[in-house]
Amino acid sequence: MGSKMNLKMNEIRIEKLTLNIGAGKEQAVLDKGMLLLKNITGIDPVKTMTQKRIAGWGLRPGLPIGCKLTIRKAPAAELIRRLLAAHNNLLSKDNFDDEGNVSFGIHEYIDIPGIKYDHKIGIMGLQASLTLERPGFRIKRRKIMKRKIPARHRIRKDAAIEFMKKNFAINISEEQGTE
Repeated sequence: MGSKMNLKMNEIRIEKLTLNIGAGKEQAVLDKGMLLLKNITGIDPVKTMTQKRIAGWGLRPGLPIGCKLTIRKAPAAELIRRLLAAHNNLLSKDNFDDEGNVSFGIHEYIDIPGIKYDHKIGIMGLQASLTLERPGFRIKRRKIMKRKIPARHRIRKDAAIEFMKKNFAINISEEQGTE
């Protein structure tokens, strides 16, 4: 019975998909980004605010500089398939980190299947970040008795690559920096 339990605890699953668009100080770009994320997902995105003052860039705390939204469960898996199709189902090893996260950019939203060009938005790109987890990862987020994920239970780069190959039929390019 112990081996069945270990297999179940080692299953990798999608925790969340985060889409974001950085707009800088340009309010018009931010409004277009908000509209784009709403068109892609049907969910209203939230604005991201600056936390620091960077005088050289003209930033101050509380200034909106981008927008983002998070999708979980089955809608996340369906949207990942569409986003990967826009990326030709091709990722680089650089798109994976050592903690079970996958990030890639889409240069033009019109490459996403099912999304049509909107003249109010123009041509714009976005960043997609996928977080993978195993059962038991709640211990790092819970309120009482938070713990670190043991090293043997973490998701490594090679395990994340295998999960993506198996579930989303992606190919891994050998060249560096594919985005």
